[in-house]
This record gives sequence, structure tokens and C-alpha cells, in this order.
Amino acid sequence: QVQLDQSGGGLVHPGGSLTLSCVASGSGFNGRDYNLMAWYRQTPGKERELVAESSKFHTTKYADSVRGRFTISREEKAVYLQMNSLVPEDTAVYFCRLDVPGGTYWGQGTQVTVSS
Repeated sequence: QVQLDQSGGGLVHPGGSLTLSCVASGSGFNGRDYNLMAWYRQTPGKERELVAESSKFHTTKYADSVRGRFTISREEKAVYLQMNSLVPEDTAVYFCRLDVPGGTYWGQGTQVTVSS
């Protein structure tokens, strides 16, 4: 099994910054196999959308709406999302996701609210 533990998030003013963290643990993930770690976000009534992803080899991909403002980074069993220049439209519940040969796992979600 694999567990993803998220931290970070909260309330921030427009233009502010936040960092999200997600650490993977458990016997189902050794960090050596090919894997993909990503951040998604979801707002009420909408589907969960990809924000950014990073492969084991640090190949990254970003949603157009966050490119240039958000940065995803990796360690062997952790992924981080540095969010700068936040705008109210970034308000959502953010989830980390891990894809490994054995399956897909999700973090518990963390609320990010951008408001003045």
C-alpha cells in the first residue's frame, strides 16, 4: 500500500505565495521504479484538473493557467508545488497524485483559498 500525506495550503491574499508538500510512504512505492507525481485541483461542481506533473526523471508539465507562476519539484518520494502570484481563480482543493506500475494513489486534499 501507499499513503500520500499532504501539507501546506491555507488562506492567502491575491499576489501571495504558498507551498504545498506531499510525501509518499508505504511498501507499494520504492521510488526506484518509473513513477509520476502530480498536483490536481478541484472546485465545487467541476472536474478535477491537472495543475502540474513531474516524472521520476523531472520531466515536467503544467496547465496553461499556472505556467510561469507555479513550480513543481521532486524528491525521490515527495513532490512540492510552489505557487506564486496567486489569483482568486486558484482557489480550490489541491490533491497530489502518484502513478506507479502498481496503481494510482491520491492524497487527502488541502484547501487553498485566495481572497482579499
